[in-house]
Amino acid sequence: MKRLPFAIFSLLSLAPLLSAYAQNYPLRPVRLIVTVPPGGAADLVARVMAQKLGDSLGQTLVVDNRAGGGGQIAAETVAKAQPDGYTMLLGSITTHGIGPHMYSKLPYDPVRDFAPVCLFATMPMIMVANAQLPVKSAGELIALAKSKPNSISFASSGSGGAPHLVGELFKSVTGAPIQHVPYKGSAPGAADVAGGQVQLMFDALAPHLPHLKSGRTKVLAAISPARLPIAPDAPTMTELGFPKIAASIWYGLMAPAGTPRTIVMKLNAESNRILALADVKERLGGAGIDTAGGSPEDFAKFIRDEMAKWGPVVKASGAKAD
Repeated sequence: MKRLPFAIFSLLSLAPLLSAYAQNYPLRPVRLIVTVPPGGAADLVARVMAQKLGDSLGQTLVVDNRAGGGGQIAAETVAKAQPDGYTMLLGSITTHGIGPHMYSKLPYDPVRDFAPVCLFATMPMIMVANAQLPVKSAGELIALAKSKPNSISFASSGSGGAPHLVGELFKSVTGAPIQHVPYKGSAPGAADVAGGQVQLMFDALAPHLPHLKSGRTKVLAAISPARLPIAPDAPTMTELGFPKIAASIWYGLMAPAGTPRTIVMKLNAESNRILALADVKERLGGAGIDTAGGSPEDFAKFIRDEMAKWGPVVKASGAKAD
């Protein structure tokens, strides 16, 4: 009888143990690493899902905010972590859509280094301005910016993210000479737009809701296919004649490449169940966030499509984050 090579024999003998390990997962707290500081839309999605997943899995999911580097710090941490299901990433359009095209060199491979688990949420974007800015529309903003070059600044959640690139795209398409001011997350950027330190931001709705409700900021346009309930009078960029200025922000759960399939599928099943809950839809929906879901394969295709979509856009805009 022909003997199996020792390495193959060892793997086969370990298979039942690995399977049992994955089925009993998790046996200790899990870290969910987020690319931005507390307070923004990503942090809200992370905390809602972490609490629910922790309850259903019987272990705490600790939200670990690691801002900076356009999401590179957080993504690299997870890419290099042990593939055991105990270090996860809340990936986004920044880490796996736009960002890979903004930097000449990344410390991680957005495809090979990760195992997509589940798309959590998507969010339409808005063009929001300080309430005291003397314009009532995007058209008036463009005219003001051109009359006073580089006098108007737009905040972003960090270089390389969707708020940054959409701002650069707005500049490229309209010719409005506005200046980029990067922040470490949407929440501090939104606060400074409300305070007047910067005048504009292209962003998801969630971090701006308190300032819109207080009247410190206003929506000039919707960067989405349709007008938004929060600002029904604000036209879409397409209505304004700028159909190329279109984007949505998204967040999803990712594990390091090589994470056991049983763990990935367990997390996927629980995530889909949670995303369908009425209270989760209500909590996130109140912040302008739409729940998503689907299989790991669906999410993997979504990521590939996003990267293919944003490559030409980044190149055409000339935007770089190095």
